[in-house]
This record gives sequence, structure tokens and C-alpha cells, in this order.
Amino acid sequence: MTVIAPPAPAFPSDWPRFGMGTASLGNIFATYSEAEAAETFAAAWKAGVRYFDTAPWYGHGLAEHRLGTAMRDWPRDRVVVSTKVGRVYDPAGRGQDVRINWKGGLNFAVRYDYSAAGFEASLMQSRLRLGQPVIDALIIHDLDRDYHGPAFDRHMNDLTGSGLGYLHRLKAEGVISAVGMGMNTLADFAAIAPWIEVDFFLVAMPYTLADQAALRGPMADCLRRGIKVVIGAPFASGLLANPSAPGVMYAYAPASTEMVAKALAIEAVCSRHGVPLAAAALQFPLLHTAVVSVIPGAVSAAQVTQNMANVALPIPTELWQDLKMQGLIDPDAPTG
Repeated sequence: MTVIAPPAPAFPSDWPRFGMGTASLGNIFATYSEAEAAETFAAAWKAGVRYFDTAPWYGHGLAEHRLGTAMRDWPRDRVVVSTKVGRVYDPAGRGQDVRINWKGGLNFAVRYDYSAAGFEASLMQSRLRLGQPVIDALIIHDLDRDYHGPAFDRHMNDLTGSGLGYLHRLKAEGVISAVGMGMNTLADFAAIAPWIEVDFFLVAMPYTLADQAALRGPMADCLRRGIKVVIGAPFASGLLANPSAPGVMYAYAPASTEMVAKALAIEAVCSRHGVPLAAAALQFPLLHTAVVSVIPGAVSAAQVTQNMANVALPIPTELWQDLKMQGLIDPDAPTG
């Protein structure tokens, strides 16, 4: 397939160091109105955010629709957009509700397809939802062994048989700038990082201020192979934004007592240095050489403003040293 499109931004040299994820605006944990979504995107643009990551999975298309609505008022050549492939959507039958896993979202039924045909269908649908003929990066989404269970081997065979080659053909033709793969668990990241041919991983959870278990395995593989890393979910589902919040989440589930205690201990060290925990959480991953961008989510203009302030806040190197001395972060974690 040959698609005539303007050249996309070079990866990774021109990729923004700070961006915004849109899962929350797909109503993952709570519902947000169209007005709230519009205000959040408008604030992000005004604050200087120029990289937005989305996915068909987020609200079964809702997040892509909302981002596309906002983008119609922005100069396209000043925005970097990534979305994901691996899921294709079919409309629900009349009178049926086939939505799963989301508080709200659109009434479309998901099916998984990691083949070239599936990726082509997913890309076509995303272009229509976003209202954009050009998408800068495509990310293989949620190809996790635990997630898919017995179907994992079939999906992986589809990926290696035709899906991955299709994505690289799109890149060779200038349709996209980069091929990525999303990683949610340490086990999958460790299994895939040594061999798959991608430009970057979008890592959600395995490398945060709360957990650096991936440091010596897959993150080291990325450095060795020249694969870049974008950090999604730097707040670890909320724990590293406000560990004292009632019902705080970690890794998309209620946080354990142990993880809350660890986050509170990290927050106490941050407080002694006059640094908000959220600022440390945003900036810590960027200190790793492989990491090119961090993309927290936001659901309000106030959150966007706070994220921008936190990512720009000067942090003394003594903070990282204290965290290492107290055993709260890996002693080998890059910190400057």
C-alpha cells in the first residue's frame, strides 16, 4: 500500500520530551464530559504540549474522537501524534451494549488482530476518528502474554508473520515516522526487548520512580540495541501523584499497603528537599539515557498546568542521592 502524505517528524531527535496521554479522557476510571475534554486539550496546547498519545482502546474510540476534535484547531505540522494498533472495532447490534472495561465510551465491539490486515483496518479507523490523514507513530498495543492467555501465541505469530513487516513498510514509505510497541509488564518487556525490531517502546509501569525492576534487563537491552523509550503512566495510575488519596490506584488496580507505604516514604524525602512528589515522578525517568519522552495523562486544565510546572521544576541531585541511600530507588538508576 502506498499513501501520499507529508513527511512526519523525525524520530527520536525531534520528538518532544514531554507529552500527554489520553487514556483518562477515554473514561478509564471515571467519566468526563466533552466540555472537560475540550478544556483539557486547549490548556495543553496553550501550555506548549505538542506530543499526544492515544489509542482506539481508550473509550473504544472516544479518546481519539476527542483528540481529533481538538486538533482541528491546531497547525498539524506542530503536533506529534501516536496511536496504537492491534484492536479493530465493529458496531454493536441494535439494542446491544458491547462496551467493556470502561466507565463510558462508544458502543463498539473490540476484536484483536495483529496481522497486516488488522493493522491496516485499525489505522484506517483511527484516521477517521482523529480526522487526520497523517499519524506520526503507530504502537503495537497490549500484546501481553497474561492479557491474551491462550491466544497470545496466535497473535504473536500474526505480528511476526505480517503485522510488523506492514508497519515497517509504512515507515519506509514515509507514512509514519516510527514503529513502537507498548509494554505493561516486566515479564513481557524482558521477553521482547532483546529481539523485536521497533524504534521505541512505550513503557507503562515497568520503569517509574516506584519501581526500577526493568533497569538491568529490558532497559539495558534498549540501550544496547539503540531502542528508545517513551514513559507512559509516570504517576503509576495515581500512586505517585497523591499516595494519600483514598482508594489510590497502582498499576491499574487498588494500591497495596506496601506500595502506598513506599510512595509515602519517597514523598517524605521529596518534601525534605522542597520538591513535590509528582515533579520527581515526572523527571526521574527522563534521566535514563534511553528515555526520550514522558507522557502523563490529564483530565483538567489545572492538571495540565501542574504537570508543566512539575516537569520544569529544578530538582537537586541530593534528592536522588537520598532516595538511593534509603533504598527507595535502585542504586544504579541513572540520576544525572
